[in-house]
Amino acid sequence: MEWLEDLFWNPSSVAHIVFLYAFVIALGVYLGKVKIFGVSLGVTFVLFAGIVVGHFGFTGDTHILHFIRDFGLILFVFCIGLQVGPSFFSSFKKGGMTLNLLAAGIVVLNIAVALALYFILEGRIQLPMMIGILYGAVTNTPGLGAAQEALAQLSYTGPQIALGYACAYPLGVVGIIGSIIAIRYIFRINYNKEEEDWNKETDNTHQKPHLMHLEVHNEAIFGKTLGTVNNFLGRPFVCSRIRKEGHVSIPNQNTILEKGDQLFVVCSENDADAITAFIGKEVKVDWEKQDQPLVSRRILVTKTEINGKKLGMLNFRTMYNVNITRVNRSGVDLFANPNLVLQVGDRVMVVGSEDAVERVSNVLGNSLKRLNEPNIVTLFVGIFMGILVGSLPLAFPGIPTPVKLGLAGGPLVVAILIGRFGHKLRLVTYTTQSANLMVREIGIVLFLASVGIEAGANFLETVVNGDGLLYVGCGFVITIVPLLIIGAIARMYFKVNYFMLMGLIAGSNTDPPALAYSNQATNSDAPAVGYSTVYPLSMFLRILSGQMILLLMM
Repeated sequence: MEWLEDLFWNPSSVAHIVFLYAFVIALGVYLGKVKIFGVSLGVTFVLFAGIVVGHFGFTGDTHILHFIRDFGLILFVFCIGLQVGPSFFSSFKKGGMTLNLLAAGIVVLNIAVALALYFILEGRIQLPMMIGILYGAVTNTPGLGAAQEALAQLSYTGPQIALGYACAYPLGVVGIIGSIIAIRYIFRINYNKEEEDWNKETDNTHQKPHLMHLEVHNEAIFGKTLGTVNNFLGRPFVCSRIRKEGHVSIPNQNTILEKGDQLFVVCSENDADAITAFIGKEVKVDWEKQDQPLVSRRILVTKTEINGKKLGMLNFRTMYNVNITRVNRSGVDLFANPNLVLQVGDRVMVVGSEDAVERVSNVLGNSLKRLNEPNIVTLFVGIFMGILVGSLPLAFPGIPTPVKLGLAGGPLVVAILIGRFGHKLRLVTYTTQSANLMVREIGIVLFLASVGIEAGANFLETVVNGDGLLYVGCGFVITIVPLLIIGAIARMYFKVNYFMLMGLIAGSNTDPPALAYSNQATNSDAPAVGYSTVYPLSMFLRILSGQMILLLMM
């Protein structure tokens, strides 16, 4: 029975390590699906499964645990960065700036409350443990990893901060959802009215390609080329088809417009009225009655050589006699402006003859199989650069130890930059949602299992005989107070829609269970919009703030 004893108890055995992680992760993920009052802890239950297993003495070699923990963290954070990168900078535009300022306010207040409790308790809770409690209270696991990495830089040998995280996390999830419910009753929110207001707001502000059929009536443009009219109008539009004297064809910049010509125009929704007023009134046109068959088809961009090129540079209209009317990216239709930069994964709407469209299809790739191939190069080039950036020591006046972004901050920053600007370096940043989610989930469960197994030995003693209940209470205060304050400000002064506010609260805490609860409350996409708007900045601030506090105050 030596083999069995070796499998269960030998901390240096590869079989033991793999066996242990497989058991902890499988158990944690399974139990994480159990809902209590409609709320589940999700994948975070892996941490608690690891704590239980660690408590009963099942552990592994410390170096191996640390390697798996850090590698899992790197994978998770990098995939997060790739996901949020494209929207990170655009999230600050228009109304996004207000939402991001409110989210930043929540992050700052969380830190302020945690530090206030630290000084009020006069050192009863050590600063590293308070940071662990802070991250449990705001349900931010990557931040915990970043804080642990910063402590390693400082050669910290005190209690595992994961203990504070584990104590504060369950009530953190409850507190976030509880704050959302409390704001509803404090301000007497009417769900129907909020949903109606949201629908009105999105109808006015939603930007999307606008399709219309126009008949040329403006005498000023009779005899002028389509290119001249486009330049003179100063508002970009695409004319995909034209009917002249009953004949349908694909126009180009040199096509001359005459009275009564009928145009199929695609433009930005904001420009539609101006273009209609300049060219002529809208009419109903049956484009099926044509002497040469034209087809419209969505073509998938899968060739890497197209990645990062502007639409206008490809000269599809001149070379292939086709028109590009709109581009679908991540489920959103974009107007086909000549300056629009194409990326792998885009779906391009092409109008032209069957043969011409087929030729364009060959140019762009249109291979779903090719698109599904994982871009391993981008992943590991990004991780390589991220670790390099994270290891650079940055000296600041007044700080005795050089600051490093670390294994969490470095890959996060690089991934955000690659996600946003990678196409300029000819890096294919496209990753299928399922692939990104798979790598991300593998990374986070490896991290959580490692932290739980290592912290498990002292967890029960901390809760029963130590300050476990104090950790829980501090965590709850850290969760609730900032959310109620910022929630009230957002509602009273900025008049933020309640469903948007739900997404804001969930996103500022990077908390998927809260988002799931919010989505159940409405049929609108307002919570998802709020969540995605503030998530990139919140995640960035959460990961870096704990590191900075520890490096500045220890």
